[in-house]
Amino acid sequence: DNQIRFVKSALWYHGYGRPELYRLPSDGSAGSRELLLAFSWLLHRISLLEQLLARNRVKTGDEASVCTCEDDLPNSQKSTTEIAPEYGLEDRVDVRYLQWLNGRLRFQWRSLHAQHQEQCKLLHKIHLFTSGSHMDRILGHFSVTEIDLIRQPENYKQLLQLLESETMQLEAFLEWKQLEPVYWQWMETVLDNMAEEGNMCESQDAHVEKSGPPKVTSCCPWADNLTGQIDRLSRDLMTLRDQLHKLVTHRKAAWCEKVKTREEELQKEGLSAAARKIQESVELKLLNLTCLCAPKKNKMHGSCRLVFRSKHPAGKTGFDRSVSKEPVSAVSATEVIRELQMREASLARELKQLQEECRQRLAEIAERLDGVICISP
Repeated sequence: DNQIRFVKSALWYHGYGRPELYRLPSDGSAGSRELLLAFSWLLHRISLLEQLLARNRVKTGDEASVCTCEDDLPNSQKSTTEIAPEYGLEDRVDVRYLQWLNGRLRFQWRSLHAQHQEQCKLLHKIHLFTSGSHMDRILGHFSVTEIDLIRQPENYKQLLQLLESETMQLEAFLEWKQLEPVYWQWMETVLDNMAEEGNMCESQDAHVEKSGPPKVTSCCPWADNLTGQIDRLSRDLMTLRDQLHKLVTHRKAAWCEKVKTREEELQKEGLSAAARKIQESVELKLLNLTCLCAPKKNKMHGSCRLVFRSKHPAGKTGFDRSVSKEPVSAVSATEVIRELQMREASLARELKQLQEECRQRLAEIAERLDGVICISP
């Protein structure tokens, strides 16, 4: 039961919108074809096999995960809230338990951040002390795996086994890519069969329920009726368009008058505070529009190998000009820090705006309560 619930929750989180899957029994007695469809959807939607290969990849170098892209939820997930698994949605959870979970999550996050900082310090020492010892002049230093092999040469057998296993997985993936068109052709037949079964069920239901309106057997009366409806809808749309045009003109004039009145009021009141708030909201919206309207900008995402770069590599290590020729996919730490700082500032402004909206809503709710005093923290 727990596995089935987890699968349903994971598919709902990724935006899978087929309601038949969430109606399956929790004992696993039915639904093999629905699971096949969901698995195929995951293959196409989130590149499941590529993610598994990236997760199981043997890390021979010192790598760090870098992500500066927006963590937007799938668009289809917004429409799947109505068909979400029913378990857990109706259960009422105590707010104090949620606060405890939030505090525990914050503590674990801080611990993880401290451990990550300590790891970065140790990696920096290894890269600094082994600088100039590597045969690869672009790297110039050893990684943790290479240092471990130097200190304990007998561990190379385990590393060799892992590399062989990864090679087998890559060969299987290449074989899958060759046979992938056959799989999708098979899935098309599965979908066609399910559509035919659905149409048969609908026809049977329509045959049983004979309370529907009588159908016109002749084709011409139906076509004439449809043409008349189209003409009537066209006239209604033209009328609505004229009415909307008049309404927009009237609203625009009224809005201009309101803007002029508001400008005069702002000049009399504290203009600086209002202008600051407006500027923050405009900057936030412009930042979101820039991210939406500039899809060509490549966001950094994935794992990158950490390579130590000294301020004067040529004078310190004696390398030639080939040292400065970094790969095309190289990313400097300062660039990543700058991107993350911009993202942090944007999220901080958005959080501040949401907190202000929540305070206003809580104040409105508190005003309706008789005999209750709410003190803000």
